[in-house]
Amino acid sequence: MSNTSDTTALNYEAAPNAQRLLWAGFVAILAAGVGFSVRGASVLGAWSDSFGFTQTELGGITGGGLIGFGIVIIISSFLAEAVGYARLMYLAFAVHFLSAVVTLAAPAVFDAAGKDATFWTLFIGMFLFAIGNGICEAVVNPLTATLFPNNKTHYLNILHAGWPAGLILGGVAAIFMADSVSWQVQISLFLLPVIIYGIMIFGQEMPKTDAAAAGVSVSEILAQLAAPLLLFLLIVHAMVGYVELGTDSWISRITGSILDETTGRWLFVYTSALMFILRFVAGPIVHKISPLGLLLTSAILATVGLYTLGGVGTTTAALAALTIYGLGKTFFWPTMLAVVSERFPKGGAVTLGMVGGVGMLSAGFLGGPGIGFKQDKYASAKLEELSTETFDRYKAGKENSFLIFKTNGLDGAKVGVLEDGGEKLAKELEILAENDGTDENLSKLSAWWGEAQVNADSDKEPVNEATLYGSRMALKLTAIVPAVMAVCYLLLMLYFKSIGGYKALTVEEQEAAVSS
Repeated sequence: MSNTSDTTALNYEAAPNAQRLLWAGFVAILAAGVGFSVRGASVLGAWSDSFGFTQTELGGITGGGLIGFGIVIIISSFLAEAVGYARLMYLAFAVHFLSAVVTLAAPAVFDAAGKDATFWTLFIGMFLFAIGNGICEAVVNPLTATLFPNNKTHYLNILHAGWPAGLILGGVAAIFMADSVSWQVQISLFLLPVIIYGIMIFGQEMPKTDAAAAGVSVSEILAQLAAPLLLFLLIVHAMVGYVELGTDSWISRITGSILDETTGRWLFVYTSALMFILRFVAGPIVHKISPLGLLLTSAILATVGLYTLGGVGTTTAALAALTIYGLGKTFFWPTMLAVVSERFPKGGAVTLGMVGGVGMLSAGFLGGPGIGFKQDKYASAKLEELSTETFDRYKAGKENSFLIFKTNGLDGAKVGVLEDGGEKLAKELEILAENDGTDENLSKLSAWWGEAQVNADSDKEPVNEATLYGSRMALKLTAIVPAVMAVCYLLLMLYFKSIGGYKALTVEEQEAAVSS
């Protein structure tokens, strides 16, 4: 069992502003969630209408909001040891504001320099937003662990309730603002929580990291990264990034293909709300079953939820499966951070930064692409089985690859044209014409549709069936990941039982454990 008894009073005595700094971190993470949610829900469409961007170009812009996120966390965690928490949070505040300034300059850039310059303006704006988020993540995790050393799991879960809170607020705001409020106002919504966390941290004294306070050298910090237990935890957290963030990037689209697009979005809001509420009760749960017990239970629930979701056909069934999955995924990320912080306090901000960075990198390089690959593989195989002619019309021009695997998936652009009868394609071509632009990909797609349209009625049913099958299989196969995680958590529980039980360590206790 963890020695995570509630010693809040002791924490307050050590740091009178502990609660203020905790909630400042909560709001900083909330700001990231709001920006992420608003951009995906409505702003991308507005940019397409305003500047004539195609879907491919929009994808390139959003990439600026993801590239290097994990690397920024890792780099910033080293800086936290060198310059302290406060300076980095001030930097994050400045970068967040700069990202808004650059992004809001897009209309003026478009008028002065045209579409290409506007693309890079928005790309840089999104990249700066990612840097601000990465710096915040690198600071607020070890800061919270330092402020509440005897109750890390509870308070790290509260801290990370900010993410689903941001997803909810941003998503709901975008739904109601999409057709009535300018994109500039919508994209600026994340500045409200940025201003709030800036006010909350201004002039506040922040503690040193655990490692810095104990006088741990950089070489000793780096030595933590070679510990077998930490390496094992990093591998497990890579799986957390895959199954949580990787799945989240697809879940509304997958449930949308199983049910309908609007229902898929609202179900995503529902799971975010569930996560938000549950992260406030992690402490009492941990007191009963320990952090590893909580993680083992979460992995089992996530496995059952994802596999069950792959077979649902009604909103009620999807709601039940998503509830089980939501219960499972809620505690993964912050509780893993707590375990690493409790067992490796000598690593300070760096070990937590490595955990967060590995999780983010796994989500970006493995989770998102891997789940997408599974959909491609099984959808294309199903369509070829149903109708070879239809498959030939809708297959991608070249093979997709993921790690050592390859498949000839379906062309998403062609499937999209089939779904809406070419309406969006016609609109994009009209935008290009109005701006005297050309796009070779759109021209090819238009020429293809001119030939394929005659078979649209007969193609639609097998394409939809194949797409649905691919979505279902992707969820069922992804359930393997939390199943493996459950085995890993069980092994960890057995390991700690063999050495006398799991407990949080101080820097001195960790040194004694290593020397013994």
